[in-house]
Amino acid sequence: MDCVAEQAAATPTPRTAFGGVVRGGRPIVTWTLIGLCVVVFVAQYLVPGVTYALGYAPVLTATEPWRMITSGFLHSPGFLLHIMFNMYALWALGQALEPMLGRARFLAVYLLALIGGAVGVLWLGDPLTLVVGASGAIFGLFGALFVIQRRLGADTRALLIVLAINAALGFFYTSISWQAHLGGLLTGALAAVPLVWAPRGPKRARVQWLGLAGVLVVLAALTVLRLVTASGLT
Repeated sequence: MDCVAEQAAATPTPRTAFGGVVRGGRPIVTWTLIGLCVVVFVAQYLVPGVTYALGYAPVLTATEPWRMITSGFLHSPGFLLHIMFNMYALWALGQALEPMLGRARFLAVYLLALIGGAVGVLWLGDPLTLVVGASGAIFGLFGALFVIQRRLGADTRALLIVLAINAALGFFYTSISWQAHLGGLLTGALAAVPLVWAPRGPKRARVQWLGLAGVLVVLAALTVLRLVTASGLT
């Protein structure tokens, strides 16, 4: 038994092309995120106050900053297609990205893009308008996939067409926050850069996580800067 344990410890953990641990089966993080959104959506129907308690409006950033995250798990209770489209997109993108990046890195990109979407609303949106939805995080996954495909030398034309169509919807339908889409897209693309361009070797994971931490610092700095400039205008 000791020999088996020593051999197992000496065997290197299989890694994906971008440093994530190779795992079989379903993408657990993707399904967990979908499950959380569905549970919260049901809660929004049963307890109408949930939407207003957890949704995000820029004016609430200084006093209730956690709304920048919680709003990404809410969806419009009166528009079923909102959550259906987002969850389908999350499922499709998660099937591709989670196995490539690994669970932890995929979740990090998703959450950073979610926050980035809120930062986009903070800078470009109406301070008093309540925003809900996972669209910012979904667009972040689109951005990450674009960077990955470019790194692999894949054809990105189909992805760009899908992005263009979805981006256009945000300008034609006032109920869709194009600001969250833009913030999430840019953040997801930025978060993917250290993941796909970190040099191979024993320090790759450290470089990747430092890069992701750097993205979080940038988002925090943009949030603080906007709050400072907004207070100076009032």
